[in-house]
Amino acid sequence: MFSESAFKIFDESIAKYHIKDDVSQPFENPYPKDKIAHLLYRKNWIDTVQWHYEDIIRDPNIDPKEALELKRKIDASNQDRTDTVEYIDSYFLDKYKDVQVKADATINSESPAWAIDRLSILALKIYHMKEEAEREDASETHKAQCKAKLNVLLEQKKDLSTAIDQLLHDIETGKKYMKVYKQMKMYNDESLNPVLYKK
Repeated sequence: MFSESAFKIFDESIAKYHIKDDVSQPFENPYPKDKIAHLLYRKNWIDTVQWHYEDIIRDPNIDPKEALELKRKIDASNQDRTDTVEYIDSYFLDKYKDVQVKADATINSESPAWAIDRLSILALKIYHMKEEAEREDASETHKAQCKAKLNVLLEQKKDLSTAIDQLLHDIETGKKYMKVYKQMKMYNDESLNPVLYKK
């Protein structure tokens, strides 16, 4: 199933990042550029680095100048994340372009790639919650609470994976159709953000 393959790639990306556990480490994609695995690996790497950006910026003692620089990196990362999701949707649009859509076909509330985006974030939540549930210097209460949360996340993984695979099957068989809208984020656009164009 697609979701199972995607989650393995997300796990691979997360494990690779945590070898050095450094937001500044160079990125290397092990998958060929013409494969969907390439986009999935890149997508999760963006999410993983941003996860750690978000940890760093919450340090109450962070230097304000460093915080501002980090905020700019988070903004750029968010745009990169959005662009990559749209590339993934383009892959599905091309893959299913010749499907005969049924007359009573319906549209989904989100595209396949945005559901996959949630699965990528979920992989990170599972990794870090497992880490907390096993942290040696944490209290037994903390570990028990994190273990309970981990079980919920694992159940969510099962449900979300099922939903993604069902959506892809429905698109493939013409029961649903894809319609993708660009995110059109206005705050990054110098012609749309009044703070920028009034300068």
